[in-house]
Amino acid sequence: MKTILGMMVVASVVSAAYAADMEAGKAKASAVCAACHGPNGVSVSDAIPNLAAQRTGYLEAQLKALKDGSRKNPVMNAIATQLSAEDIANVAAYFAAQPGAVASAKSTFLPNLAKTGVTFPEGYQSSFTKYHTVNFPATRQVRYYFGNKAAVAAAKAGKTLPDGSMLFVEVHSAKVDAENKPVMGGDGFLVADKLLFYTAMARDAGWGKEFPDMLRNSDWNYAVFTTDKQHRPGANQAECLACHKPLDKVSYLFTLKQLAEAK
Repeated sequence: MKTILGMMVVASVVSAAYAADMEAGKAKASAVCAACHGPNGVSVSDAIPNLAAQRTGYLEAQLKALKDGSRKNPVMNAIATQLSAEDIANVAAYFAAQPGAVASAKSTFLPNLAKTGVTFPEGYQSSFTKYHTVNFPATRQVRYYFGNKAAVAAAKAGKTLPDGSMLFVEVHSAKVDAENKPVMGGDGFLVADKLLFYTAMARDAGWGKEFPDMLRNSDWNYAVFTTDKQHRPGANQAECLACHKPLDKVSYLFTLKQLAEAK
């Protein structure tokens, strides 16, 4: 009986695999997934898992869990919600059929996702408005948020942020005490110690045209800057784009409310 049931399960899995459209899976993977996981399921970064040669059932289960939110990952939740059941079956079948990781692969989209129109905003301390501060205790960071005049004016007027808008963030490590615990200031925010890097998002006409639709945030681009005001090498906008993708009703911002209340 167990043997018969086992054969039925295997037959069911095999049947499902054959029902999947490998070419459609490859097309979807090349258009979106490749930006992070590589065109053949071999990821573009050590921090991103390889998908090549994973079992079809496992890949389908994870994508379904990411789609319904039972598995939490801000980047992948945003992508998976845009996949149909057919897309999930096709993508899972495609990646499962790929050989396991041997060497790094690069996505054809990676050059577009690494390229950004955002430049460092010299003099932002005097020309931008500081509108928000956020503690990140888990990483022992505190972040200061700034918006330029175009962004602040639109937010205050309840309008969609226009081309020319820019949001800029200083990321600082937090001071720690003798017990190596982050120090909290009297204002309720962690006390900044050392500037680590900057992040930014800005938009202008046509800036999003080279991104696949499932990642595109209108014409927003993102950037990470080192402390010497240079673009961080190899930064992949795919993660930012995917994370902000569900926020299309609020100009793709997590902090639109705070921006509108800027003084």
